[in-house]
Parts: sequence; C-alpha cells; structure tokens
Amino acid sequence: MFTVRHYLTEDERDPFQEWLKKLRDPIAKGQVVKRVGRIEAGNFGDHKPCREGVWELRIDQGPGYRVYYAMAGAVVVLLLCGGDKGTQDADIERAIGYWKDWQRRSA
Repeated sequence: MFTVRHYLTEDERDPFQEWLKKLRDPIAKGQVVKRVGRIEAGNFGDHKPCREGVWELRIDQGPGYRVYYAMAGAVVVLLLCGGDKGTQDADIERAIGYWKDWQRRSA
C-alpha cells in the first residue's frame, strides 16, 4: 500500500491539481484519477523512470498524458505535475525542479 500526496509550491499551489483541472477531455481526466487510485493499491501500471528520481505514469489516451511523481520514502508517492507527450521535455524539467524543491524544504 502507498500513500499519495501532492507536491505544493512554497506559495501552496498544487501544480498537479491545477493541470488536472485544466484537462478538457473528461475520459482522460477519469483515467488519470483512476490511475492515481491504483497507485495507492501498489499497481503503477505503465510507468518508467525519467531521471533524478522522477518517474512518469504513461496514460494511453488522447495525446498521451503523463503524470510525474517521485517516491518520498518507501511508501509515499509525491505527485509533482502532469502533461502530455507534446510537452514532455518541459514537463520533466519542471517535475525535477519540483522534486528538488520538495527535498530541499523537507530536509
């Protein structure tokens, strides 16, 4: 079992939740929510490491949605941000920045 938490910026913004709210595709939004729920049960499905401790969940819907996360300890999954295949490089860089920020503030 895993606990899913959301990364919050220093000014309390939740980049993952902001991205999810902007998703216009209701089917994709439902699939993202479902995948996050499965993480809590330990079923990560289609995922792979990016770099520097950041991983991506790959969702085969529309333009290929991605959810970026990191493992904060043995059982805590920290949701960092989301995006799609078209913005993947920038999204990974942003996720790495969020992860480093979280590590710095949690030390």
